[in-house]
Amino acid sequence: MDPSSRRHWISDLSSRIRARPVLAYGLALLAFALALAARFALVDVLLQGFPYLTFFPAVILTTFFCGSRAGTLCAVLSGLAAWYFFIPPGWTFDVGAQGFLALAFYVVIVGVDIALIHYMHRASARLRAEQQVIHDLYDVQTTMFQELQHRVANNIQFIASLLMLQQLKLPGDSQASQALEEARSRLESISRIHRRLHDPADAAQPVAHHLQLLTNDLLAAAGQANVSCAITAEPLNFDLPRLTTLSMLVAEVVTNSLKHAFDASQRGLISISLQRDDDQRLLLRIADNGRGMPQQFNPRTSQRLGFKIINSLAEQLGGEARYRNDNGTVVEVQLAA
Repeated sequence: MDPSSRRHWISDLSSRIRARPVLAYGLALLAFALALAARFALVDVLLQGFPYLTFFPAVILTTFFCGSRAGTLCAVLSGLAAWYFFIPPGWTFDVGAQGFLALAFYVVIVGVDIALIHYMHRASARLRAEQQVIHDLYDVQTTMFQELQHRVANNIQFIASLLMLQQLKLPGDSQASQALEEARSRLESISRIHRRLHDPADAAQPVAHHLQLLTNDLLAAAGQANVSCAITAEPLNFDLPRLTTLSMLVAEVVTNSLKHAFDASQRGLISISLQRDDDQRLLLRIADNGRGMPQQFNPRTSQRLGFKIINSLAEQLGGEARYRNDNGTVVEVQLAA
């Protein structure tokens, strides 16, 4: 049991005992009896000194676990027992000046102890009540946020469906139809990314986990069973805006590879890695084993929408997309660590 759990367990036990007065007073009497028995057991060792030695712990523990009233009962009984049995001359309530000072000392000490523990319990109760309010507000906020994200994803999917309906009215080989198809495909990718990144079950997962789920969705949507994705990434965690941008960049590059890189009969592989380049930079590398880019093609100056999106997302991550052929197409982006 870790220290935090142990503290909560002790606090809950104290609350349950204090909520049952009969049990609390019974434990107070038991604590007094044990303290008195222990003091008698030590009478030959301590002689007439330390009359309250075993009673102080009993009062403190009783007050903590059983409440201030039960603690006061234990303190009164302990004080009377110490006065009668252990303060000279002993076995009498007669008391001299020295005994009176000892009694006064006892009253002050146990009074301060009981008061401190009492106010500690009150402060703890207020804190736990405030924590419960915060927890309830957090649950409400989380539920509302999840509902909002669900509606946003549904709206994106609805727009994609409208584009598909418009596309059906156009000739299949027209530029307008192809433009609507690309727009619809990107909206569906954004919708999948949105749903995935706002799933509470995956909120604390590292980047590699999100990228693996993203590429699985992209492969399933493309229906290309001959292509697989391999993810290699250090155990990194990004905040939500940065993870969203990274996911959209990876989705755009992977989608471009699925559309243009592979022949129908080819066993395709898309490798994605995210590794530290140095203390300040990370290197994102996305490579496929497809046909590669044409020799005279320059993605940095291309007017194709896909490459414009890739370049823009790379800049949002604080880097620049670099393209080259190496047994297929390789896209590398350095981003701030």
